[in-house]
Amino acid sequence: MPQRDFKDKVVIITGAAGGLGRALCRSFGAAGALVVGIDKAALELELLGRDFKQTPVNFTGYAADVSDWEVTQKLAHRILQQFGRIDLLINNAGLSHRSRFAATDIAVIRRVLAVNFFGALNWTAAALPALIQSRGMIITLSSVAGFSPLLGRTGYAASKHALHGFFESLRPELEPEGVAIMLVCPSFIDTPINKNALGADGNPVQHEQVVVGRKLDPAVAAQRILQAARREQKLLLVGKTSRLAYWLNRLAPRLYAAAMAKRLRAEIE
Repeated sequence: MPQRDFKDKVVIITGAAGGLGRALCRSFGAAGALVVGIDKAALELELLGRDFKQTPVNFTGYAADVSDWEVTQKLAHRILQQFGRIDLLINNAGLSHRSRFAATDIAVIRRVLAVNFFGALNWTAAALPALIQSRGMIITLSSVAGFSPLLGRTGYAASKHALHGFFESLRPELEPEGVAIMLVCPSFIDTPINKNALGADGNPVQHEQVVVGRKLDPAVAAQRILQAARREQKLLLVGKTSRLAYWLNRLAPRLYAAAMAKRLRAEIE
């Protein structure tokens, strides 16, 4: 089966200024893509662009909130005017939280859903006509929380489960149009998303994150995503912990839930 070639292809990456986002920009840029990075953090995005000027990576950055539909529509139109096409959309922007649901301000859950689910929905809808025209691809970053329960992260798990339901249902609609969809489920990656997780009141969480297994290097995760994208893989489980969780949850869900809860309970107590 022929592999996708990303040389000279226009690749949009949301959450570009974060740890995994930076690594994805670097990996796809090194593969010859024209990388368009989107992030709400304008200063970090500007610094990232300066860093890439010293490398062969062809990078253009735009500061924007992925949860804002009107902003997304306008920016997608601007990108199309500038580059003339969109070949790959990587929905990478994400936000996490760690707190008991009963103690959590509902605004925190809404914010997590706004970024993680509706941000991906917004960009997919805005870029879809161009992706159909180019017979392109959509890659969406999910998580172990996308296919299994995760204690203390009800909103985060809900957002990731929603991504699976949406994109797995969208896939058969788009396959006849030549558009591929891949869901990526990493375990713990060494990125700021967990350090910047929200607590019950919406402020940064105070409890230390419990890590199961070894944290993944963002550069290693990005390379695996690039390799899987070339093969148009439908589901990518990144890391041993992710693969173990996937199969244990499918084969012995009660055992998985008990072990997971025991390991993570310290985060919310």
